[in-house]
Amino acid sequence: MKKIDTKGAAKKGFKKIGGFRKEFVEFINRGNVMDLAVGIVVGSAFTAIVNSLVKDLIMPLVSLVGGGFDFTTLSVEVAGATLNYGNLIQNIVNFLIIAFVVFLMIKFMTGLKKSAEKLKKQEEEEAKAAGEEKVDETVALLREIRDSLKKKK
Repeated sequence: MKKIDTKGAAKKGFKKIGGFRKEFVEFINRGNVMDLAVGIVVGSAFTAIVNSLVKDLIMPLVSLVGGGFDFTTLSVEVAGATLNYGNLIQNIVNFLIIAFVVFLMIKFMTGLKKSAEKLKKQEEEEAKAAGEEKVDETVALLREIRDSLKKKK
């Protein structure tokens, strides 16, 4: 009868688990995973803000303009089952408003970014122009010194 080496098998299994653990730690420590986690957390917070904006500010204004009409009350009964299609319409309206608000925010942020880039470019051009003037003054001064030294010789 053959004897089974359970200790050796356990060591081999532990090495595999250790390798797996090492790969997992390397995966978690990658920048992309952390960026993704931050994005999800910030996205969740942003979702709450946008939902509040739609629910608490925009939809009351839409209801006011629309005569106080609420889509969520729309339903139809079919064979004893109630189909609340008004909720679907309300969610579609909410989605369109949220998409529009996000579009405006991105457009605003893009405008800010372009303005900042334009300002930075102007500052770099001014610095470059000022640097060229200084170089020209320095070169002119060095030429004067050179010329005066030539005359003394």
